[in-house]
Amino acid sequence: MIGLSTTACLGRGLKAFEGWLKGVKKLGFGVVELVSEWPSFLTWDNWKPYSELLESYSLAVTIHAPFSDVNIGSLNSRIREASLEVLEEAFEVSSLMNALNVTVHPGHCSPASRKYRDDYNRVHRESLSRLEALSREYGVTVGVENMPSFPILDAQTPERLAELMEGIGMGVTFDVGHLNTTTRNFEGFLRLFRGRIVHVHLHDNSGKGDEHLALGEGTVPWKKLLPKLPGVPWVLEVASLEDARRSLGYLRGIGGL
Repeated sequence: MIGLSTTACLGRGLKAFEGWLKGVKKLGFGVVELVSEWPSFLTWDNWKPYSELLESYSLAVTIHAPFSDVNIGSLNSRIREASLEVLEEAFEVSSLMNALNVTVHPGHCSPASRKYRDDYNRVHRESLSRLEALSREYGVTVGVENMPSFPILDAQTPERLAELMEGIGMGVTFDVGHLNTTTRNFEGFLRLFRGRIVHVHLHDNSGKGDEHLALGEGTVPWKKLLPKLPGVPWVLEVASLEDARRSLGYLRGIGGL
């Protein structure tokens, strides 16, 4: 099952979203990933019209929980609690929308967390444990995502993500493009998280940054990698419908669809 993320939706509001859905359906996608970020946060107050539109186009949905300004690893308890509250709302909305899964980001680093590493790891894992409990409460499948190369981001390597997730009963979202900016150890990631990956993000880059290019326009070894990906929802996280069209053409050309 392959889908398209709203990273490829350039408009704002429900009218623009419906116009975009027509393009999504025309390209043959069966799933939409709703990214709950500015300017289109999904909340208790506004989720229903989005859900009804998706249903009218017979499209399944996955949710990407908010991540900008959210930090479940913050040593400031007020910021950490606010972040968990935001993610709980995303979980409840995902449950109401019957989402296939929800992607969340791990916490990220600060000057204090670099200095007080043990404390940071403790509160970070406590937050992940609380998210696990919330996932059970709302009956949603959650994937914690590996991060790209960027100074403050955590879980950039599969080993570090595994360290954070040890004993935590949630899944993993495998972001292929992110890993291409760090270790590029795709087979190692798949071995380490075998049976635990619940969602896959597909996009390309040069290896120098998180560029979210169309597939085939960067350095990800797609032809070698695609046959090894698990049979979970795959979502293209590209910048436009045109990038999505080119990505689909590339996948067909290498036998990936």
